[in-house]
Amino acid sequence: MAFSDNSRQSLIPSFLYSSKMLIDLDHLTANRNPILPSASSPLSISSSSSTSKKSFVIPAPSEPGKIELYSPAYYAACTAGGILSCGLTHMAVTPLDLVKCNMQIDPAKYKSISSGFGVLLKEQGVRGFFRGWVPTLLGYSAQGACKYGFYEFFKKYYSDIAGPEFSAKYKTLIYLAGSASAEVIADIALCPFEAVKVRVQTQPGFARGLSDGLPKFVKSEGALGLYKGIVPLWGRQIPYTMMKFASFETIVELLYKHAIPTPKDQCSKSFQLGVSFAGGYVAGVLCAIVSHPADNLVSFLNNAKGATVGDAVKKLGLWGLFTRGLPLRIVMIGTLTGAQWGLYDAFKVFAGLPTTGGITPAPAATVPAKV
Repeated sequence: MAFSDNSRQSLIPSFLYSSKMLIDLDHLTANRNPILPSASSPLSISSSSSTSKKSFVIPAPSEPGKIELYSPAYYAACTAGGILSCGLTHMAVTPLDLVKCNMQIDPAKYKSISSGFGVLLKEQGVRGFFRGWVPTLLGYSAQGACKYGFYEFFKKYYSDIAGPEFSAKYKTLIYLAGSASAEVIADIALCPFEAVKVRVQTQPGFARGLSDGLPKFVKSEGALGLYKGIVPLWGRQIPYTMMKFASFETIVELLYKHAIPTPKDQCSKSFQLGVSFAGGYVAGVLCAIVSHPADNLVSFLNNAKGATVGDAVKKLGLWGLFTRGLPLRIVMIGTLTGAQWGLYDAFKVFAGLPTTGGITPAPAATVPAKV
């Protein structure tokens, strides 16, 4: 997806830029005549004795510059990408989520995916399929901001603690630790919205949405009741997110290493985004499987006042805890996760950053200065 310089200037806010890092665009400018810039030009060309690299900086409206990796502006860009990727995708699959939650709460009435849609359509009409979309959009936007922003932060933080040798050797552990740390924070932001969403979606007549559902929920269960499901939510989301990030990073690296003959930096941006979606979809299927029992617990606890984990296990049974609503959730989470990684990396490309994952380049060799 290509954007003109004017569109970049008008759509990207200036706070997302710094002026230190340059993006290598050899493959984009190979067929063009080189342009030698003046000292004040935002176009920068660097050369060596054997190769010539042409790089450019994306100018902000007020000053030339671009995002420096691991700068505050970089984390701000990742946070913004997380808001877009999680909020929009979760809102888009609200109908699937609605059927899934009702299958978990009332399996006698919502026996299958097709019958679940039929019951909802008959009882609530087409508008009923999007009940609870506002807490879904706001809750998962807040979660996405923390999930992606803090993941990038903790990944760098733990890599720095481990050092170059150990962070490269045990990079999967870095992915797991970074994603788990980020999700702990992200779920604190999500939990109140998730509680209201489940109650609105599974109890017809409780409320129309967030504006009337939140005060009613607080009046009924107290403010702390909004966090009644935080432990099961952590139990669902932390394994989910660990699998989501670690498996995605690993899958994308394996694809570029074994399945794609062209090095990542020579692939087009659109191709890289396709790899992000494919890797995200496979990661999403794995996420759905490992986090599904906790998802059933969250739906059960947020639907029934005063319910406990023991009540959920007793009513659903262990087999039901692991399998009830699983096929629908695999479809939903696979599509959702693939779309999230696609949107997240598309935003990073738009902001002038590299896509996530791929083979980590070897450290550049230090060339001794000529005397």
